[in-house]
Amino acid sequence: MSSRQTRTDVILIGAGVMSATLGSLLKELAPEWEIKVFEKLANAGEESSNEWNNAGTGHSALCELNYTSEKPDGSIDISKAIKINEQFQLSGQFWSYLVNSNLIRNPQDFIMPIPHMSLVQGEKNVTFLKKRFEALSNNPLFQGMEFSDDPEKLKEWIPLIMEGRTSNEPIAATKVDSGTDVNFGALTRMLFDHLKSKNVEINYKHSVEDIKRTSDGLWEVKVHDIDSGKIEYHTAKFVFIGGGGGSLLLLQKTGIPESKHIGGFPVSGLFMVCNNPEVVAQHHAKVYGKAKVGAPPMSVPHLDTRYIDNKKTLLFGPFAGFSPKFLKTGSNFDLIGSVKPNNVFTMLAAGVKEMALTKYLIQQVMLSNEKRMEELRKFIPNAKSEDWDIVVAGQRVQVIKDTEASGKGTLQFGTEVISAADGSIAALLGASPGASTAVSVMLEVIKKCFPQHIKEWEPKIKEMIPSYGVSLMENPELIHEIHTSTARALGLSENLPLQIAGQSVS
Repeated sequence: MSSRQTRTDVILIGAGVMSATLGSLLKELAPEWEIKVFEKLANAGEESSNEWNNAGTGHSALCELNYTSEKPDGSIDISKAIKINEQFQLSGQFWSYLVNSNLIRNPQDFIMPIPHMSLVQGEKNVTFLKKRFEALSNNPLFQGMEFSDDPEKLKEWIPLIMEGRTSNEPIAATKVDSGTDVNFGALTRMLFDHLKSKNVEINYKHSVEDIKRTSDGLWEVKVHDIDSGKIEYHTAKFVFIGGGGGSLLLLQKTGIPESKHIGGFPVSGLFMVCNNPEVVAQHHAKVYGKAKVGAPPMSVPHLDTRYIDNKKTLLFGPFAGFSPKFLKTGSNFDLIGSVKPNNVFTMLAAGVKEMALTKYLIQQVMLSNEKRMEELRKFIPNAKSEDWDIVVAGQRVQVIKDTEASGKGTLQFGTEVISAADGSIAALLGASPGASTAVSVMLEVIKKCFPQHIKEWEPKIKEMIPSYGVSLMENPELIHEIHTSTARALGLSENLPLQIAGQSVS
């Protein structure tokens, strides 16, 4: 078994939306840098970024109720919703730049306009939704939001959901017409085609086995060429680990102090997909409900119109599950293998803290198809079992770490960048909001890992992303300008107070 050794500037591990975004940003900022990508599967965007693995529906906080919480005094905290919306706006601006520069084409292949809605039932929930609407609709980022608790109006908005509804329970919804559906699998493949045209070396069927620091401060990546069986060694000044659920295991191999006391909790999921075109045609929106008590935020039930392969589809879910794998194509030993002497107490503390979550996941795994249909009928009263099939979604690995605020073994619901103190290596961990905030998260990686270049790169960053470093909420006129230019570039309707919304599944 022979091996080869090569040296490069940047190594990206994993051909998902995060590596695609970071590679595309770096190629604009430092075109002369040499970049290599290693992906263990045969194509780009096959794991967490794949459209059927459910990273692709819209975290811009237009409809996700878990991004707005009720404070003890009854007021609504919208700070998280504002943050996620602003992060999504950065993505829209970068995609627009790529389209306007002819670096990617046919934006309709990855982004389509679609209304985003929140739907609740019961007096208490209706009161909450009305308060949430009042708090958000006054904000320039959420302009154009409508509220209704009138069943006749709701029949116009969501006929499929309202048809056959017999309950007299109060029901209400909010709607924002300027939402979108983003197919992150398609976008990832487009970005890798673009990188290939810029002479980025993309190696598929190459599995990264180990990452070690060399005596001269570089990183040596040990790679297994799956087809030939050969082992290769590649060194780089900077390594980014963007391997979805697989990132934690690779980060641990680096041995950097920042990788200690961090664990991962895998959550799998199922979706129901409608196979009846007549039913699909009756619904045109992403409709988010409220998570059950004790359920994790990523389990919020939603009925989503999605565009996959340019065809309109309808998905309902997610139903959570448990698998010890960290990737859909991973190993049943991933979870056990991630337990190290430095994180075992962190993991055990999380186990004790998260009993309600564990119980919820076990209940979800035990659900029969009929029980899943009962959940679906809360959204579509007339749903028929034969119209719906089951699709297994991707694996998500939630970060477990010790925090000052919540103590040892706290489960984090979010996306997190872990980097070495000298910025020579970084990894992306976590899940939702994930893909839709990729540009914002990768700008954070650039800022953390290349501080010496930021000053010279800033004009180019601002050319690509006009609102970089600016609070949109405090600049309403800039919001309008960005909405208009983004809508024009991405082929979205300009008569909307456009707030692009793209969604990484939860």
